[in-house]
Amino acid sequence: MIKNRDIVVVGIQPWDIAIGSNCKNIAEEFSKHNRVLYVNAPLDRITRQKEKNTPKIQKRIRIQQGIEPDLVQLGGTLWNLYPKGIVESINWIKSPWLYDLLNKRNNRIFAKAIQSATERLGFKDFILFNDSSMFLGLYLKEMLHPETYIYYTRDNLIAVDYWKRQGVRIEAATMQKADLVVANSTYLANLARKFNPNSFYVGQGCDLTLFNSELITTVPDDIRGIAKPVIGYIGALYSLRLDISVLEHIADSKPEWSLVLVGPEDTAFMESKLHRMKNVHFLGNKQATELSAYLNQFDVALNPQVLSPVTVGNYPRKIDEYLAMGKPTIATKTEAMAVFADYTYLAENRQEYVEFIEKALRENDQDLRKKRENFAREHTWENNVREIYRAVELVKHPSH
Repeated sequence: MIKNRDIVVVGIQPWDIAIGSNCKNIAEEFSKHNRVLYVNAPLDRITRQKEKNTPKIQKRIRIQQGIEPDLVQLGGTLWNLYPKGIVESINWIKSPWLYDLLNKRNNRIFAKAIQSATERLGFKDFILFNDSSMFLGLYLKEMLHPETYIYYTRDNLIAVDYWKRQGVRIEAATMQKADLVVANSTYLANLARKFNPNSFYVGQGCDLTLFNSELITTVPDDIRGIAKPVIGYIGALYSLRLDISVLEHIADSKPEWSLVLVGPEDTAFMESKLHRMKNVHFLGNKQATELSAYLNQFDVALNPQVLSPVTVGNYPRKIDEYLAMGKPTIATKTEAMAVFADYTYLAENRQEYVEFIEKALRENDQDLRKKRENFAREHTWENNVREIYRAVELVKHPSH
């Protein structure tokens, strides 16, 4: 356990982001025993111009003008910094040398804001934790001189077009500079090890408070009348990440099963054959607090990921949510899913999905349900952060 230290957290998601964030959860866990400064990414010039009338950008403009404070205390030992400086929008630049020149300038602006905040807070010998901010994190080690620099990877970002152009070389360089790299999947840890031998799989934290079958007393109206068995998926229905053909094959092969899909759809899903199939039920987007009641009605839960460079290394948090409710779960076999191999059915093709669902329906019992629940509930943010601390200690004191 690392205690009574100063930790600076930078990343690609601001504190006021509307969705859940690994980085925020980790920062909150850090702050239970340490002083923590969570730094939002600085405002870039194009975003300031394009989104100047949105509430979030208006707030940042007021901060830049000195109308609102840039440093806000969120809790007893947790602060949030809104950097005042504006960085240039340079992702369109193809030339590596010109990009590097301007990126170093952006890093300097960012580092100056962080240094101002750490001086005001009296931070000394701090740990710098960088959540995937490869561009703005490239020069922070030499500009801020942290006692330890940790790079955190939780998505294969360089497979995405926005990050790919300069990110392939820059993320590798950022990893090389870091004292250690920590990853939330074995796949990403293995990728990182190519650039930094001190790369560690540290697992994933999840807040599973809401996913407790014993707390559920109601059945939502729109799933109440759907015929059993219910084979279901909860989450965003986006073709970039989900294999529509798997879902169509399941529904085609077993018309006596009800396929229930809970979540917002993209155009590909809206236009898919699934909407014309009588045993497929789209229930739409739901509030986070409602999801467990829907999951409670599933006989089998699914995560039919598309295999792509974007998804292959992902740690799917929804698997923990499914298992925490004791649900038999079938998912696409990937390297990152290997950690779930003893508690899920991992399919390599469409037909295996059907076969594993049949098997799951046959062999499900109370003992299996309890094993799944116990396994999922090991994946807490406390345990996740403890693994990060352990990795730091291994690097700093290898003889231990």
